[in-house]
Amino acid sequence: MAKRMAHADWRENLHQLSDDTFEEIMLQGMMIGYVDCIAGERLEMIRWFVPKIDNWSVCDSFCSGLKFIKSEQACVFLFLQPYLVLEKEFEQRFASVILLDYYIDENWLSRTVEALEQIRAEGYYAKMAVAWAMAECYLHFPDEIMPILRQNTLDPQVQQKTLQKIIESRTITSETRAQIRDMLTRLKSTSA
Repeated sequence: MAKRMAHADWRENLHQLSDDTFEEIMLQGMMIGYVDCIAGERLEMIRWFVPKIDNWSVCDSFCSGLKFIKSEQACVFLFLQPYLVLEKEFEQRFASVILLDYYIDENWLSRTVEALEQIRAEGYYAKMAVAWAMAECYLHFPDEIMPILRQNTLDPQVQQKTLQKIIESRTITSETRAQIRDMLTRLKSTSA
């Protein structure tokens, strides 16, 4: 339905949807991912939509549909900067999930990690997204991320969830799992 509405008169269709139901909000977000427009116009729609996000499902589905970011990484990274310092839980999650989905690669890793470290997440869903993104950074670039995890400079809950997510990964060796589990045990004993 979102794809069909995005290829018709999408501006009219987008603004006819209400904010009264989960489904209509989800549909708005999906349409934004499908519409054919220039990056600047899409970023304005994203800015309009992000304050409507009030749950992880809408957030993560919306972010995963923004495929245009792959060809507009520099522009979107600048666009994300205000969301890194806002104190609203789902705006923080939005920024974290965008980083997770589109910026964990060789070219962007250091800026992605720096951005994730900048987020002072207070809400559970924001903290979980930062931890998820940091865990994925580790899984793709363990040598670069391990020093950060050893320094233990992340928020204690984010650090704990990051280590937990790494342990749960099926892609790490048993030796690495034991090492990360030991770090998690030490973290829990110091915070207890």
